[in-house]
Amino acid sequence: MHKANPADELAEVRAAITRLRLREARLCATILAAPEETVEGRHFRAEIAERRFRLFDAARLPETVLADPRYWSESVTQEVRCLPTADPPLPAFLRPLH
Repeated sequence: MHKANPADELAEVRAAITRLRLREARLCATILAAPEETVEGRHFRAEIAERRFRLFDAARLPETVLADPRYWSESVTQEVRCLPTADPPLPAFLRPLH
C-alpha cells in the first residue's frame, strides 16, 4: 500500500473541502430559494434562521486614527501553502474547478 506524501495528501484534503463547500453552497441556495417550505429529509429538517450581529467598520474612522501607529499591532502567523510541482501533471481530483 502506497503511503501518501503529506504535501500531496494535504492538497487532496483541501480539494475535497473545496468540493464540499461548493456543494454546501448549492444546497443552501436551493433551500433559501423556497423559504416558505420546510425541507425535511428522512433524518434532518433544514430551517432558515436569521442572525443579526454588529460589525466594526474601521473605514469610518478618521484618517488621523488610521495612520497613527499607536493603534496598530503586528502579529505573525504561519500557513502551509500547497503549490504544484513542475511535474508530473496534477491528478484529476486536484485540478482547479471551473
